[in-house]
Amino acid sequence: MRVRAPATSANIGAGFDTAAVAFDLWNELEVTDGEGVVVEGEGASELAGDETNLAVRAYALLADPGGKRFSFVNRIPLERGLGSSAAAIALGLVAAAPGAPPEELLAAGLTLEPHADNLAAALLGGLTLSWDGRIARIAETLPLAPVAVIPNERTSTESSRLTLPATVPHAEAAASAGRAALLGAGAASGDARLFAAALNDWLHEPYRPSTVLDEVRALQPGGCAGATLSGSGPTVIAWCADPERTARELSERFPLHEVLRLEVTPRGAL
Repeated sequence: MRVRAPATSANIGAGFDTAAVAFDLWNELEVTDGEGVVVEGEGASELAGDETNLAVRAYALLADPGGKRFSFVNRIPLERGLGSSAAAIALGLVAAAPGAPPEELLAAGLTLEPHADNLAAALLGGLTLSWDGRIARIAETLPLAPVAVIPNERTSTESSRLTLPATVPHAEAAASAGRAALLGAGAASGDARLFAAALNDWLHEPYRPSTVLDEVRALQPGGCAGATLSGSGPTVIAWCADPERTARELSERFPLHEVLRLEVTPRGAL
């Protein structure tokens, strides 16, 4: 059994805890008869090499991992806001139950990862919405192309959520709801103007300080229509009409960070 799962970016501005998009950057898993866990690539020296590995734990939710050898090739950076944990869970679930309904897999995966957004995109591909245990892919592509600025430091999603306030002012919540509507409309219609208008947030980004995000927004590179914090960060996604120009300028401005042109993939782990 060979399966792949894509990198993802959650929230996308106003889509906090609901929207996520899958990128053409993949982790792979091969399950064969045998024993043990082998990890190559990202996280090879630090991810668990036994049954406590997150993907193996996901597999065990739906099938017996006994007598199986799990071989991983990882390309998604760890703890950078690009969905490495969601990809691991998706790999295990799909390998254990190929062809299972996506909402059934999502329900199982939520016992390991309580937030559905990244996992939904990893399973379905494209831009997905998740709510009340349900998921839908509303667009296979987006009207603006993503360019990632990936800092070296890491961010724990769990600790990052502790910085979020219990309440926000009514005006900010209303503004966020309006931009979330624009996000869905812009993605579904392919309208870059509507999509760009949704790339602001009042629910999580103000409470997750990012120098990179602030600098990209203060002086947008050529061809860039807006920028978002990817998940809880630290990666920042610049959304571009001219990704080549944007990537070139960002590489010059952030020489200590990795700048990576990405593509939205309509395919998920399923």
